[in-house]
Amino acid sequence: MKSLIASLLLSAAAPLALAAAVVGQPAPAFTATDVNGKTVSLADFKGKHVVLEWVNPGCPYVQKHYGAANMQGTQKAAVDQGVVWLSINTVAREHVDYKAPADLAAWMKGQKAAASATLMDSEGTIGRAYGARTTPHMYLINPAGTLVYVGAIDSKPTANPADIATATNHVKAALAESLAGKPVSVSSTRPYGCSVKYPSGA
Repeated sequence: MKSLIASLLLSAAAPLALAAAVVGQPAPAFTATDVNGKTVSLADFKGKHVVLEWVNPGCPYVQKHYGAANMQGTQKAAVDQGVVWLSINTVAREHVDYKAPADLAAWMKGQKAAASATLMDSEGTIGRAYGARTTPHMYLINPAGTLVYVGAIDSKPTANPADIATATNHVKAALAESLAGKPVSVSSTRPYGCSVKYPSGA
């Protein structure tokens, strides 16, 4: 089991071909189609805080946070404060984890997710622009369009739901500071989870 989990974790030798969105710099613009067929652009939410969450239902680390309702709770707390939450599914169509839009929508609904929208990124365009490496991988964009947090959802890089209770939720902490007009004190952490399932050659 340990070897399986280890193999699912992204190694330190992450693909260097990916770009990397940088804290303190403008968030890369993007336009995508959500699971309902609606076109969504980052520019639609200018002037608002936006959280980006990379999600893959087939990943044990994603299952950890959704199964314990930690991700949904973090989503709801954010959305209730006027934050836009975009869940992004970067899974190549040929990968076993790929879900068609309707199936992904059904999964999110079944999990009672509170995301503002769930976006399809099967070509990996948004993922490459941000340098998304794991599921989950979290990004926070402030109303000025600047990235103010990049990294893990919390401080316990395991697939064990029992660890959530004693972990620091980095996303909640970053949001609380940014919403209060303060600098984000922990603006970058190392993400953990399964590798993002980019198309071959991506």
